[in-house]
Amino acid sequence: MEALADRSVSPSRAEKPSRLSLPVEGMSCASCVGRVERALAALPGAREVSVNLATGRASLAGVRPAEAVEAILGAGYDVPEAVTAVTVEGMSCASCTGRVERALLSLPGAVATSVNLATGRAELRHAAGTVSLAAVEAAVREAGYETVTAERAADTSRADRQARDEAALRRDLVVAAVLAAPVVVLDMGAHVFPGFHHALAAWLGAGTVPWLEALLATLVLAGPGRRFFRVGVPNLLRGHPDMNALVALGAGAAYLYSLVSVAAPRWLPAGAAHLYFEASVLIVTLILLGRTFEARARGRAGAAIARLIDLSPRTARRLDGDGERAVPVESLRVGDRVRVRPGERVPADGTVAAGESYVDESMISGEPVPVRKIEGASVVGGTLNTTGGFDLTVTRTGADTVLARIVRMVEEAQGGKLPVQALVDRITLWFVPAVMGIAALTFVAWLAFGPAPALGPAIVAAISVLIIACPCAMGLATPVSIMVGTGRAAERGVLFRQGAALQALQEARVVALDKTGTLTEGRPRLTDFLTVPGVSRGEALALAGAVEARSEHPIARAVAKAARAETGSLPEVAAFETVPGHGVTARVNGRSVAVGSRCQMERLGVDVAPLAAQAERLAGEGRSPVYLALDGRLAALLAVADPVKLEAREVVAALQARDLTVAMLTGDADATAQVVARSLNIEKVHAELLPENKVEALRALRKAHGPVAFVGDGINDAPALAEAEVGIAIGTGADVAVESADVVLMSGALTGLVEAVALSRATMANIRQNLFWAFAYNAALIPVAAGLLAVFSGPQLSPVLAAGAMALSSVFVVGNALRLRRAGGT
Repeated sequence: MEALADRSVSPSRAEKPSRLSLPVEGMSCASCVGRVERALAALPGAREVSVNLATGRASLAGVRPAEAVEAILGAGYDVPEAVTAVTVEGMSCASCTGRVERALLSLPGAVATSVNLATGRAELRHAAGTVSLAAVEAAVREAGYETVTAERAADTSRADRQARDEAALRRDLVVAAVLAAPVVVLDMGAHVFPGFHHALAAWLGAGTVPWLEALLATLVLAGPGRRFFRVGVPNLLRGHPDMNALVALGAGAAYLYSLVSVAAPRWLPAGAAHLYFEASVLIVTLILLGRTFEARARGRAGAAIARLIDLSPRTARRLDGDGERAVPVESLRVGDRVRVRPGERVPADGTVAAGESYVDESMISGEPVPVRKIEGASVVGGTLNTTGGFDLTVTRTGADTVLARIVRMVEEAQGGKLPVQALVDRITLWFVPAVMGIAALTFVAWLAFGPAPALGPAIVAAISVLIIACPCAMGLATPVSIMVGTGRAAERGVLFRQGAALQALQEARVVALDKTGTLTEGRPRLTDFLTVPGVSRGEALALAGAVEARSEHPIARAVAKAARAETGSLPEVAAFETVPGHGVTARVNGRSVAVGSRCQMERLGVDVAPLAAQAERLAGEGRSPVYLALDGRLAALLAVADPVKLEAREVVAALQARDLTVAMLTGDADATAQVVARSLNIEKVHAELLPENKVEALRALRKAHGPVAFVGDGINDAPALAEAEVGIAIGTGADVAVESADVVLMSGALTGLVEAVALSRATMANIRQNLFWAFAYNAALIPVAAGLLAVFSGPQLSPVLAAGAMALSSVFVVGNALRLRRAGGT
């Protein structure tokens, strides 16, 4: 919930509800009631405060929901929250999203909202039980837009709806172009062919041509152009104009002025009866052209989601008593056994029950090399079986599969808002009304100071201002880049679980990495086994492995694994005893066996001098030395190490090359940590840390260098992941749902960290480019449209050119965002 609040619009501009009722959790007695009542009554403007212990609810008037929730939380109690999401149709610019946000925030119980223009998704965070789906849909309709019903959402994916909208735009564009072409020819033919108008008048009659233009223009505005009037005029009447209203005003003004010039020219000043039918039809046609290109590009921007969804096969070969039978994937249940043949995609998450193969897991890891799968290995649904066949026992289906969770995470990230969007929202809230005001001032200025007859040029200038201003580009600048950037990241095996993590990672100045499992493989292994003269290596290793097999310590597991691999089965153990922090003892085959540290040996009276020098050398190399004693005498020295990942040095160097400070945080001994740090060229090392100490270390790094990104396993390092500006979890596909991380590197490869940094920087740079273009475009061209050049004897901007420039602005923003599809790489 906190993450959503970070990227949502606060309800500061929403109207205060007359009465608010909130659920409160944690109250157990009358003193609890009194505490909550006092906290709420202390809020400015609060009145009629009432808290009921039996119902577990608090009610009051005069304050905003967010303020009441904060007061209840501050009193030590909880307000359960819920998120209601709907898909909104009809939004075309940033002012549309602002209007929907304000409508949702006016609902009682609303805390924060996020509306995304690129995805059409609206999310409302509210106190649980205070807002229904029907209320959210009604608020959206009241704002002038429609929602996609649950039935339609189930029948059609977002990609299907985008394809449908693009087809409708393309159809309207063709109709508008066919009808507009004769108008342009009739109006402007004389500029190309001298005598064209005289020949046309002689053929059709002098008064027929203007009426023919009027008829065709009426068909364009009433047909393809109806979409602008249907949405724009009601919003204008509600006092909430949007981009559709600007187009409707511009094209409608040109059309009506021309119609008056044809039907009642005496109503106009002498010499002012001009025709602008071609401007009205070309405004509609060019804006439809821009929106068609924009819709196509936006569909390509969301292609990553579509590709992920398409990875899931439609059918599976389920094994039952009758043999092999093809069934829909939706009918699979946990425990079912399915057969996967070469070249087929795995239908669900599961484990290999029989057979062996190599599986291409690039869809979750970004790594192109197929992974060997043997009996007992985990396999992720949607991955591609390459060579052999195998039988799979299903462990997860439907929405619980890794692929489904990945799609859900990417959709949530794409639907979110970055903190930088808050500035855009504040500007666009007043942008359209400001444009209408500028257009009105332009009209008045031309009438007052323009050469007579000034009415025609005044209307042209006002229409140009209305049309050229483009809040569409402002609204799309951020969300389309997020869509493409997070989609590209998912294809590269990097999951941004929140869109805001893109900005947070780009702003990070320190990357702090956990050691075990992040910089190292996380699987200690036996690296050295030195015996004293007269001791058999095989026998000594078997005895040590037998004893260590009874221990759960990582070093013990490494020794036991190596012993099994070298000697086969291990002998039976009796009288096993563990000494915490020192080692273990037992009897094996009638012999006394002790494995442990130097302190353990000294406690048992065993002289370790013969191998002490070698133990010191191994410790200096970052390995953990362990002694073996048989029947009270030193027998061998073992060394266990957690190898550094092959790519770790390259990754650290790449991060440092990007001007990032790299630090290592670990709970291991300082000597071991320093060895690993030296091998990787990491200067800042914090060792022997408990989880809470890692949080303190992160705070120190932040104070010294700036915002911090922490990289860990997402479970043991949860406090550090939460403390950092952005938490990054190293995990495999099976561990993808790490709840404590903002970013998940699904392959488990550390190279994904460089990918994440590169993609976050590329995406934020792309957003800055888009915002600069959107705002600079309007700042430069609105004065030109108003007639600035005409003041200096230059040309007056035509509404047709204004429409073309407006369409180009949105297409440029979306096209620039699509460049992110090639971003990434170390």
